[in-house]
Amino acid sequence: MFNSRDIGVDLGTANTLIYKKDKGIIMREPSVVAIDERSDVILHVGQDAKDVVGRTPESVKAISPLKDGVIADFDIAATMLKMFIEKAIPKKGFLKPRIVVCIPSGVNPVERRAVRQAAFSVGAKSVAIIEEPMAAAIGAGLPVEEPVGCMVVDIGGGTTEIAVISLGNIVEAKSINSAGEAIDECIINYINKRYTLLIGSPTAEHIKINIASAYPYPNEEDFAITGRNLLDGFPKEIKVSPKEIRECIKPIINEIIIGIKDILGKIPPELASDIITNGITLTGGGANLKGLKDRIEMETGMPVSIAENPSDCVAIGTGKVLEIPAKQSSALFSDTEY
Repeated sequence: MFNSRDIGVDLGTANTLIYKKDKGIIMREPSVVAIDERSDVILHVGQDAKDVVGRTPESVKAISPLKDGVIADFDIAATMLKMFIEKAIPKKGFLKPRIVVCIPSGVNPVERRAVRQAAFSVGAKSVAIIEEPMAAAIGAGLPVEEPVGCMVVDIGGGTTEIAVISLGNIVEAKSINSAGEAIDECIINYINKRYTLLIGSPTAEHIKINIASAYPYPNEEDFAITGRNLLDGFPKEIKVSPKEIRECIKPIINEIIIGIKDILGKIPPELASDIITNGITLTGGGANLKGLKDRIEMETGMPVSIAENPSDCVAIGTGKVLEIPAKQSSALFSDTEY
């Protein structure tokens, strides 16, 4: 039986969410640390670290310890995770939490062990690993344990997870690096080349949220941004159009659609029939991209829906797993210490 300190962790490239049983999502922080390179001391974590990006001395660098959904710097990731968990569930007595951690479906055994080790390093009693598309499907309320095919496309910060699930197992899955951060990078590079203007990730994210799209939408309007002119070094304001941003990020959207088609082409005919009936469910922050639902419907001929609170589906899925008795949930775990 799980205790009151048990938590689920959506350890994402862009954000880390922590779900506590009976409390829901209790913490949501950017997966970023600010470190002083002269002393190797971590100065800020999460939102505090993101807020100081570009406003600190050169010796202070903002680092994302996760790359493409997996741990790229173990020591920093472990410290960040420890600080997040201590913030979310302050130590009380000697009761240690059990932790469910989500990972992309394409991680290798070495990366899986790194995630497990990071979770144990924060004092977990036991650690369970669940793959992100499964957690996303559970969080979206899909009937994952029934003899019917469910298709989920989870578009996160570092990876897009595409999977078809039936009878509590992932039948086919694909993890690709075309996701939210890749869209930001496309926008940054486009603005740099087209307007000789240097912008940072926060500005690229504002563009993505406000006008980026995968398909034309009504009442499109230009969007004003400010950056540093690379010709004279001074601040400069320009306006960019939704159409040019749509063309700029088109390769990323195409990669996602190719991934979806690839999975649809691999599943058995019976499951394909289920997908035609039940459709494709979009989760993750990228599900909110304007016109993405329409573009996928047009390209695949399948009905597409966006999950309620898509950004939270993976974290909510870990919470639902926490509520399942361990003896009944073995099929949901890709790895477990229970």
